[in-house]
Amino acid sequence: MKNTMNLPPVVCRLPFVLLLLLLTTASRSFAADPLYDLSSIRDTESLELKVIQDWRPSPKHPTVQEKLIEITVCQWWPGQKVRLPVTLLAPADGLPCRNVVVTNQGLAVTMGRPTATHLKLIQDDGVGVVLIGMGTIDAMQPKGELHHAMRQKLLETKDVRYTPVWIWGASQMRALTAAMTEPKFFQPEKVLATGGSKRGVASAVAGIVDDRFTAIVPIVAPMLGNPGSATFVNGNEPRELVEIDKQFYADLAAGKLTIDPAAEKPLRERAVRRATQRISLQQAIDAGWTESDIDTITDRVWDISRITNHMSLVKERGLDVFYNVGTNDSVSPSLLELGNQYPDFPVCIIAGGQHGGPTGAGFDRQVPKLPEIDQNFYSFTRHHFFGHRSFPSPPKIDGQWDPKTQTLSVTVSMADDRKPQQNEVWWCIDRSKPHTLPFEYDRWESATLDQVVGGGYRASIPFQGTPKRIDFLSLHVDAENDLPIKFSSPYQRVLPQTSGK
Repeated sequence: MKNTMNLPPVVCRLPFVLLLLLLTTASRSFAADPLYDLSSIRDTESLELKVIQDWRPSPKHPTVQEKLIEITVCQWWPGQKVRLPVTLLAPADGLPCRNVVVTNQGLAVTMGRPTATHLKLIQDDGVGVVLIGMGTIDAMQPKGELHHAMRQKLLETKDVRYTPVWIWGASQMRALTAAMTEPKFFQPEKVLATGGSKRGVASAVAGIVDDRFTAIVPIVAPMLGNPGSATFVNGNEPRELVEIDKQFYADLAAGKLTIDPAAEKPLRERAVRRATQRISLQQAIDAGWTESDIDTITDRVWDISRITNHMSLVKERGLDVFYNVGTNDSVSPSLLELGNQYPDFPVCIIAGGQHGGPTGAGFDRQVPKLPEIDQNFYSFTRHHFFGHRSFPSPPKIDGQWDPKTQTLSVTVSMADDRKPQQNEVWWCIDRSKPHTLPFEYDRWESATLDQVVGGGYRASIPFQGTPKRIDFLSLHVDAENDLPIKFSSPYQRVLPQTSGK
């Protein structure tokens, strides 16, 4: 039985150039990321596929066929296999699906339930849908143990294969391999990966690494920068950020914030849950890690999931990309850098949009739950699979501060002469630092952009006083063939007190 999801240790120690020479039989995406062995990713024998429920009409949706299986994603380390449930969904017309969406379900070995949008794609458009179980590592089997063993392997080896990012990415790729064992139902020519948060990370990794995927729609996943926390090592956070959060909790308890003081308990509990996916500073020191090891591990962990690190590769492959994120989400902390370095990046940035969070903590604009994000997924899928609409290019945006009138003038121009039906500018004054609690609650305001003669859009925003910083972006809704897409300009900033950017 073939189980070679990890490269042999001797190969891992080889110089990178020599490693690439040894991998000449693999695809370009494998050469770009030797973390994954694509021959093993695509190996069907090592799936050790177990049928839980064979093909049948869905009890609730008889025009949809469903099958539940369990597969081996990998042998993560000797003696530890990772097995996850996979639900296969296809139209009942008997025709093989040429277009396939790979996304996720819960970890329980039960039939995954498609969303209303998934059902629409299956029933109306003949799209196949593949759902693979995904969750936090502490919830995976053996439950309550796997994440401890994963951390120990990482501490011993410093190998980022032993991190959540690696297994999440491997899971969506292996789900596609499982679907392709059913050629009567799945003969994919185009494959789109999607998901939110950890599942968005998984879809990004799948699209970057595996050239069987032709499109990705990651939701609240990082494009640039390290998501969630400033460091992968608990206890190594910059002191400035720690002090900001400490003050936030003090102000919350004192009733100085607009948030219910009862939010403190669920916020602290969330911090503990997040810590279970990482290692502590003391653990790293006890394992003999150097200061350099501790400082660089965060970048090394997240590198494969940040698409901006792999732009030339994915552009050469023609990977179709559309990210959906929120301004108030530390999982995408580097939106300003993204806007400056990659102004043409295809993204929908929801102003005030949050990642999500515990009930009662004031997270009332969670991006994955917004109806316009689900609509974006549907419209983009119809664009990618069938060409039912075009995809809008990111507009160009510019902001100029007038110190005499204390006004910010924003101008926006469409790169493709498009005329969206809705056009808004959003701004936030003196933003909090990413990777802090106040960052998640920053307040954004909006105004309508007016179309100007000769094309383009403009708004003048008056302020009382002179802010230190004004962050801003534009949001647009463009409907084509009854398929609306919400998209944004690059995220930008002006510095009124220095009259510059």
